[in-house]
Amino acid sequence: MDLKRKLARLTSVGPGGKSPPKPPVAEPQAEPAARADDTPAPRAEAGVPDALAAQLAKLVQARRMEAPSTPVPGTAETASQNATPAGAESQVARAEGTVEAPAARPVTATPPSAPRDPRIDSLRRMLSDWSERQGLAAARRGTPPPAPPGPLPVESRATAHGTVHVSERILSPEHHHGSAPLAAALDVEGSLVASLALHADLAGVDFQRMLFLDTETTGLAGGTGTVPFLVGLAWFEGRSLKVHQLFLRRLGEEAPMLRSLAERMAASSCLVTFNGKSFDWPLLRTRFVLNRVPAPAELPHLDLLHCARRVFKHRGAGTRLVHLEDQVLGFRRVDDVDGSLIPDLYFRYLRGGDGSALTPVLEHNVNDLLLLAALLGELVRRFRAGDPGASVPRDADPRDLLGFAGVALRARDYERAQAFARAAAAGDTGAVGIEALAMASRLSRKAGDASAAAAHLHQALKTAQGFQAAPLHLQLTKLYEHGLKDLARALHHAKLASAAELPVDHHRRILRLETRLARSTRAASLDLGMGSPRSGT
Repeated sequence: MDLKRKLARLTSVGPGGKSPPKPPVAEPQAEPAARADDTPAPRAEAGVPDALAAQLAKLVQARRMEAPSTPVPGTAETASQNATPAGAESQVARAEGTVEAPAARPVTATPPSAPRDPRIDSLRRMLSDWSERQGLAAARRGTPPPAPPGPLPVESRATAHGTVHVSERILSPEHHHGSAPLAAALDVEGSLVASLALHADLAGVDFQRMLFLDTETTGLAGGTGTVPFLVGLAWFEGRSLKVHQLFLRRLGEEAPMLRSLAERMAASSCLVTFNGKSFDWPLLRTRFVLNRVPAPAELPHLDLLHCARRVFKHRGAGTRLVHLEDQVLGFRRVDDVDGSLIPDLYFRYLRGGDGSALTPVLEHNVNDLLLLAALLGELVRRFRAGDPGASVPRDADPRDLLGFAGVALRARDYERAQAFARAAAAGDTGAVGIEALAMASRLSRKAGDASAAAAHLHQALKTAQGFQAAPLHLQLTKLYEHGLKDLARALHHAKLASAAELPVDHHRRILRLETRLARSTRAASLDLGMGSPRSGT
């Protein structure tokens, strides 16, 4: 290409480095420019005036002066801009007769990378900062590293019924659960237990061979879909308590566990449970049937839930095991697993979870068994204080004494009930004391002592307020009308007992007493009138 065409190209370059097409112009052919490495000094092309070469050099210099700031290397714009001046300078060098180094090869353009989202970088920085802070906090607290997963705390045993998975421990005779010794359960009398439970069949039971039972299940709904995966048993060997837990490692392997349970029940004299009459034993009986295992003969059953409800109902804090454990025995569990979480922990184990995560469940079951033994001994010990010739402790809770009085009254042990009622009345002047005096009045009336019954009621009226007084006045009304035959006092108390009965009944009672009182007054006056003449003659 000759210099004129190159000059025209340089002067007509538009945006993007492309020149508009122009019709070709016939120009004299120029010899190809010699490379710098072939000849040291290329000569000017023939037929081109020196003035044209000088004009070309000025145009190149002007474009250099007008060029913008240096572009970013590696872009397409940089490559296109570098290519044209390099060719122009080569022509200028040939025109001026000078030698220059060959121009640098243009850089290949690369496509720009996609822009990064600044929010991702921000989140990464936040996570990094949080992780660093957590590590520093753990280092300051000195938190030990988490323990590695451990095995299930049970051992496999081969028995005549198949393989069972067992956890066992033996507690010494001196062991206490809270303030109550476990061995005190061996000292209970059958007659007292029968009175506490209101179950006459327990009077002849040998409590040296009793069996404590508590289960942990896959739910609390009961029925065929609920499976007892942990059956906790405890019995005395000498005066030591042996805890024996049967664990179900896989669903469908209940038969060996149930046969072992039946074998232990056959060697026992009775069952001791907490809500076992309504939940544990009916559930186990269903599992015997579903697994086609012969169910053992039913034993006399002592359900301590019913005993606790009768005795401790005046506390108002409920009769859950953990409440009784804390308030009656003074034992508070530490890091105990909540009963509502136990089914989920077992299902996680079945799905391949850590076996050691069930260790708190086994400990929870052990504490329930120990509570059964301790609570039985404690209930009988307190109930024994009402024996004839014994003295009820003055520091005992009046609410519990009133509960024991009610149990003895229902068991028709009136002497024991009177002792507990008087002790409760002496220890409280509020609602508990008033109810205790009312009970003492009923017991005195049963014993035929109407005067003592009235004295207890009058003593209760001294502290009764508002609606508490009306039932007392009603009892005094009946006592004076039928027991002491004092109609005037009966009418007086009847008028004050309107809040204790229906208006119709109250009106009928008042009318009857007034009629009887008027009749007795007329009879007395007639008797007096008939007696006066005889005395005057």
